[in-house]
Amino acid sequence: MVAFSTLALALSAATGIFAAPAADPSADAPDFEFTSENRLTRRQDYNQNYKTSGSVNFSPSSNGYSVSFSGAGDFVVGKGWTTGTTRKITFDGSTTASAGTVLVSVYGWTTNPLIEYYVQEYTSNGAGSAQGQKVGTVTCDGSVYDIWKHQQVNQPSIQGTSTFWQYISNRQTKRPGSGTVTTSCHFDAWKALGLNLGTHNYQTLSTEGWGNAGGNSKYTVSGS
Repeated sequence: MVAFSTLALALSAATGIFAAPAADPSADAPDFEFTSENRLTRRQDYNQNYKTSGSVNFSPSSNGYSVSFSGAGDFVVGKGWTTGTTRKITFDGSTTASAGTVLVSVYGWTTNPLIEYYVQEYTSNGAGSAQGQKVGTVTCDGSVYDIWKHQQVNQPSIQGTSTFWQYISNRQTKRPGSGTVTTSCHFDAWKALGLNLGTHNYQTLSTEGWGNAGGNSKYTVSGS
């Protein structure tokens, strides 16, 4: 299996949540939404686009992305937010895999501690990144997930070559298409098992593939 942390060579977050005081919402500014903290936040402001080899045709949009791929050695593409949080992420679309291993996950990083995390919704082979040690299960949004932790030693990360942990919630039955991920449900379950996150970096819905992966994905993404 390709080390998952290689996908971290995608652009790291450069900006955070806009902290300007909220004014009256305007229909003329569809690229912004008002959060529960009453801040103005750019909606889906982060495009994740990384590949090592093969054909990967990634097309981001204002509220999602599409990608077709063949012979892909390792890639990850997606749409999300420059700064992750405990948002509820809703996605609508589908993935078809014809070769290799293909995942669709809510994906992100934290720092202090440096953590790479996955909530895997679709895994073409039923296992995805389920490596390392299984430490528990959790039911979120009506679905059961196995919880894994795995240490990456001297691997690429958003802070350069580092040793860090991966936290993984792997849905026991792959989701055929649309769905919702309440990230706080997973984060709380991880914390109860001693798997603590740090300060959030970017957070996306992403399609990943390796092992001469072939197929396609298309999704719209929103968060609240």
